[in-house]
Amino acid sequence: MKANSQTDYLIVGSGISALVFGALMAKAGKRVQILESHEHPGGFGHSFTLAKQYTFNAQLHYVWDCGEGNTVNRVLKRLGLDQEITFERYNPDGFDHMRMPGYRLEIPSDAEVLGDRLTHLFPEHESAIRGFIAEVQTVRAGLKLLSPPVQPLDILGHLGRAVTTAQYLNSTLQDVFDRFKLPAAVQTLLALQWPDFLLPPNQLSFYAWVVLFCGYQEGAFYPTQHFESVINALVQAIEEHGGQVLLNQEVVNFLVDGKTVYGLQAMHRITHQTQDFMGQTVICNMDPKRAAKMIGIEKFSKAVRKKLSYDYSPSNFMAYCVVKDLDLRDYGFGKWNTFHTEHPNLNDAFEQMYVENDFSNLSFAITTPTLLTEAGRDCPADCQIVEFLTVANYAYFKDLLECDRKAYSQKKEEILERILDIMEEQYIPDFRKHIVFKITGSPTTNERFCHCPNGNSYGSSLTPKNMGLGRLNHLTSLENFYFCNASSGYPGFAPTFWTGALLYQRLSGDVILEKP
Repeated sequence: MKANSQTDYLIVGSGISALVFGALMAKAGKRVQILESHEHPGGFGHSFTLAKQYTFNAQLHYVWDCGEGNTVNRVLKRLGLDQEITFERYNPDGFDHMRMPGYRLEIPSDAEVLGDRLTHLFPEHESAIRGFIAEVQTVRAGLKLLSPPVQPLDILGHLGRAVTTAQYLNSTLQDVFDRFKLPAAVQTLLALQWPDFLLPPNQLSFYAWVVLFCGYQEGAFYPTQHFESVINALVQAIEEHGGQVLLNQEVVNFLVDGKTVYGLQAMHRITHQTQDFMGQTVICNMDPKRAAKMIGIEKFSKAVRKKLSYDYSPSNFMAYCVVKDLDLRDYGFGKWNTFHTEHPNLNDAFEQMYVENDFSNLSFAITTPTLLTEAGRDCPADCQIVEFLTVANYAYFKDLLECDRKAYSQKKEEILERILDIMEEQYIPDFRKHIVFKITGSPTTNERFCHCPNGNSYGSSLTPKNMGLGRLNHLTSLENFYFCNASSGYPGFAPTFWTGALLYQRLSGDVILEKP
């Protein structure tokens, strides 16, 4: 049975980059059809409601590049959604609160203030601290110059920035810490948002860290009506312009003639009926490696096959808790995230948790979405949601789940209990007695509900190898077939907006991301 052979763009998957691309194409008058294997659209951006009253987001916490004239704002304006989808800014005087043994630091939006706060804590290292911060600002400016769409005259006009930036192509964050001889505690305070990457400094691309760190300094945000409103608005934009978003449609095969992809076969996950879908152009939002394997890796060019050899990012442990008769603002929580580590060395902490599966010295993130906006509720008025996140090893949890389900559940409970111990010891006495709902997720939860290979959280791992010149992009070497996801663009809310908008721009010629 064939369906709608007149579709202009047949899109596999409904992650944010796919929804952005689809919404822009639909508004431009193209016939768009999206197939999503999950019951909810949005990929890692989807939200879910439990116990009929508590709404959580699968992965997103805070976002950047949402201010006036920035990527997300440009896309929303083009779609006519900028008044409907608005954002609340995190506290610019401290959007990330860092907590480690012996030190506390609030990361501000102002780079000079950040330097002042660090030199107050470590006055004997002022020169190294200010030199590092200045270099970060230079590299941030250089990365903007070098990011698509590239304008050669701009690069020539700021050649020094471009050259400085290029020298860090293969550098980890640890490499640059060492270059500037920053003391260990300063390194930890600056890199404590490592759960945003799920990599420690000695593995994390310096470029990736600079983009995210400076992006949040320029403005950390949260959707006024929570993330669910963003996904729903993008879906509605597609449907209002004649497009379709079909859920529970799992792709089981791509339809290929030689080196031309002309459609796919999908199975409905509830009825188990299969159906062929055709499109003039097929956009792949599912994992590129998985799609290439289904199509036949030998059909791709040697250059693309090399780019498809990326490593998956690590996965994570999540705990969603609801507290009642407790105002988290009374205990130091608010319009910011808190990053806490028991171990003073983040490289060692990561090794202990991810490789040794030992969570006795936890390093983790705390976020409180209920406190970030007053316009929409994610739980009843007498409750607040608090979420915890840290790294977790997919292979370890998968083995537990398959071999000893009781041990799997006990390990998740062990991690949560250690987090709750820290919460009661250092933040909120008797925190446990206020919890009225809790649920945990592991890497296998990611795999089951977000269909990500190995439970990965960010597509390809954000190492220098995967962030360099050989990074996968939208080009596949096949006819009428393009990649459009975190591994062929960049992960995160704003970067996936950018990924979808950039592909739209390249295929349509309609410029959205023109640099100021």
